[in-house]
Amino acid sequence: MKLHVEALFTHDRNMRLRTINEPWPGEDPAPRFFLGRDLEGTALCRFRYDVPEELVGKLTTLCADEALSGGDFQAKPKHFETYMEILQGDRFTMGPCFLVPERLEPNRDVIRITRENQEDVSRGGFEWLASEIDYAQPCVALLHDNRAVSVCRSVRITPRADEAGLETLTDFRGKGYAAAVVAGWAMAVRQTGKLPLYSTSWDNLASRSVAGKLGLSLYGVNFKIW
Repeated sequence: MKLHVEALFTHDRNMRLRTINEPWPGEDPAPRFFLGRDLEGTALCRFRYDVPEELVGKLTTLCADEALSGGDFQAKPKHFETYMEILQGDRFTMGPCFLVPERLEPNRDVIRITRENQEDVSRGGFEWLASEIDYAQPCVALLHDNRAVSVCRSVRITPRADEAGLETLTDFRGKGYAAAVVAGWAMAVRQTGKLPLYSTSWDNLASRSVAGKLGLSLYGVNFKIW
């Protein structure tokens, strides 16, 4: 969970959240509050730099009382209402966090996309990759008729772990292509000596389906207030 939050957001020297850790240029603000709960019952919380210390103290005390219990992984945090009230939150997100296991291999042919070949394969839906390809590496794609129809790339990058970003063209969903590119991407990440992490939201059924097909290892859930 520590690797997960450090991949998602940049931190200052006080371990306060600063921005979303996107590898390409630009800085969007991090959420004001992050709570990660793992399957061992441990809770990890982080706060954005502009949350007052008084509130940080109150929230930290509440976080110490959080745990995943009874296997109800989709349940809101125990102190959900209090968190929202203290922070006057108007939006929250939450979802499962997975580790892509070792020795997972794609069941279809996939290729690496780099600056050298991206223009040839990104026509017809992935033209936007041109602005990201130098930053979001490794990037793995599955081709149909010599064009990319499903792509998985590193969209959060740290020295110890990368988080996956997955996109599949609408007409090619439900065919197992997404699972293949995630597996190929994870292999490429592990070859760099890092861990491949995959997280999503509870309401993203397609993304959760990919995790299920691949048998990804659930290690916890995250909760964020913006």
